[in-house]
Amino acid sequence: MKILGVSGSLTGEKTSIGVYEVLMAAKAEDPNVETELLDLKDYEVEFVKGFPLSYYNDDTIEAVNKLLDADILVFGSPIYQASITGALKNLLDHLHRDAFQSKVCGIVINGGSDKHFLVAEYQLKPVLSFLKATCAVRNVFILDDDFNEDNEILNPDIQARIRRLARELLQLKKGLE
Repeated sequence: MKILGVSGSLTGEKTSIGVYEVLMAAKAEDPNVETELLDLKDYEVEFVKGFPLSYYNDDTIEAVNKLLDADILVFGSPIYQASITGALKNLLDHLHRDAFQSKVCGIVINGGSDKHFLVAEYQLKPVLSFLKATCAVRNVFILDDDFNEDNEILNPDIQARIRRLARELLQLKKGLE
């Protein structure tokens, strides 16, 4: 079973750290799972123009194929203007509408204000559901204040939520099989 974490931020480290922590929690639950982090800041994903995937650059093709090859996906995004990043939305726009059929998805959001904790429910989850994903009930919202100066998550409540999300993702995937 392959779990792909997707960090939808083009700057900073907090989003990728949050997603990575979910991947490591899943690996602790089941050491046999294969995990990988796709950090969008390492890819030049082209803007969607409505062409077939083969018309885009190698980074775009590789990123899309990684999404399609995974069994479980963990999407992370910081909150910009009360929404997910344009980079993450653009990546998702490259997919066909049934791309996540039989896939399980989880969400990790980070932001500077707790006023945006519902972005996962109202911005990202509808897109994932449209793509036919089975979405976890639990999301993880991490405030900037939950990170220390070394970008480590020290808040025990957030650490527990990360473990619960990882456990739920694995259980959902086993239930679909």
